Amino acid sequence: QVQLVESGGGLVQPGGSLRLSCVTSGGTFSNRAMGWFRQTPGKEREFVCGISSSGAGTYYADSVKGRFTISRDIAKNTVNLQMVSLKPEDTDVYYCAADRKLFGGSWLGPGDIGSWGQGTQVTVSS
Repeated sequence: QVQLVESGGGLVQPGGSLRLSCVTSGGTFSNRAMGWFRQTPGKEREFVCGISSSGAGTYYADSVKGRFTISRDIAKNTVNLQMVSLKPEDTDVYYCAADRKLFGGSWLGPGDIGSWGQGTQVTVSS
């Protein structure tokens, strides 16, 4: 099973930027689609963005399109999320996620996920 460890969360002012990273181990990272979800306590976990196993395809939720960029570094077994123009409504716990199947596409639902990270808090506030 793939293990995931996120880093890079924190407090940022509206309009600011953050970069989240997720280091993977223990599995076939290069053959799995990866994604980022976020969740507010009491609400369902929301799919934010994903990247296909090949890295050629990406998907973004409308709420983050044009502001967030997902990428993967096969050599470092890492998936990154660059966030710019952050808004207070982006405040959430962000989770890295790995597809349970191999060679998948960039869209991921919660039922597709085989491994979750522990989550990292992102707070956008002045």
